[in-house]
Amino acid sequence: MELIGGCYEQILFGFAVRPAENWAVVPDFTHHAHSASLSAVAVNDRYVVTGSRDETMQIYDLKKRVEHGALLQHNGTISCLEFYGKTHLLSGAEDGLICIWNTKKWECLKSIKAHRGHVTSLSIHPSGRLALSVGTDRTLRTWNLVEGRSAFIKNLKQNAHLVKWSPSGELYVVVIANKVDIYKLETAAVSGTIVTEKRVSSVRFITDCILAIAGDEEFVRLFDCESQNCLCEYKAHENRIKDIHSFEREGLHVLVTASSDGYIKMWSLDPDKIKSSPSLLCEVNTKARLTCLAVWLKSDSEAKQTSTEVKASSSQSTIEVGEEPLIKKKKICWTNSDKTAEGDGQGASKKLKSTNLQQKKKKILQRLK
Repeated sequence: MELIGGCYEQILFGFAVRPAENWAVVPDFTHHAHSASLSAVAVNDRYVVTGSRDETMQIYDLKKRVEHGALLQHNGTISCLEFYGKTHLLSGAEDGLICIWNTKKWECLKSIKAHRGHVTSLSIHPSGRLALSVGTDRTLRTWNLVEGRSAFIKNLKQNAHLVKWSPSGELYVVVIANKVDIYKLETAAVSGTIVTEKRVSSVRFITDCILAIAGDEEFVRLFDCESQNCLCEYKAHENRIKDIHSFEREGLHVLVTASSDGYIKMWSLDPDKIKSSPSLLCEVNTKARLTCLAVWLKSDSEAKQTSTEVKASSSQSTIEVGEEPLIKKKKICWTNSDKTAEGDGQGASKKLKSTNLQQKKKKILQRLK
């Protein structure tokens, strides 16, 4: 298990965590990743991808411990990154684009002009069929990833900066400033609203019913999604919390928090005793102003995440076995075939040129005859 953190100082941190040894934290690596502050980080079972204000994405192979390359598709600050399983990555940026990447060849399969303004957040449904995105054009957009098109656009009164699916995909939340709207997938309507005192910087589903919220203050609050009541509140840091992450290991729910005070902390949660304050498992001081956080779990046998990202990973592993009909029946928008059909159009233009040349040759031969 490894804690991955990015900061304003352009550094990427890695800390190995050893649960068998009383959750001991050991510094693993530090890397000067970008020429500007880090704005996003995402991991799957092998790679770490970082996004920055320098408009680039850097790839690192955690198994081989080497730099793997850079992605230069965007022309703006990278605002959000999310893996879907082992083979695909979605990225959003301030240029308004959402890019879909094949993580085997690391090529951009599709680039979508998603918003008229910045893309501020995106989230992939656990099935891989849908994605949500929000931007500075005051819209919440639903994307049909099977057909590769926009499925629905909902106008918002204000700009939203966060969107997140629940682990089951039955709920999703949209965050606007200090307000968290809870939506049901069946009705696509707001079923409840949570209002906090200060701006919300991060949300994470612990379970389908429990939502962790952190923001521009030192506290983490756990809410019931059905009643919108605060179940628990505890002081996690001495400064504002920038990002939170959660996973489950051998029945133990763990919440990880990163703050501007430089600390990354791991907390033990008991969903059956959720009203009691979580216990601190371990902490590490990076001595940097942290901006983003991720947790690398080395294998599914060691741990399983309860977050949406790893629910998607399990769905993707089903696809690879060949039991999931998503790719069997319909072409998902990030396949290679769709890249040729809906990408930059180079394949189609080459075919058109070859057809025109053949027609010209036929006309010349007819004239000679």
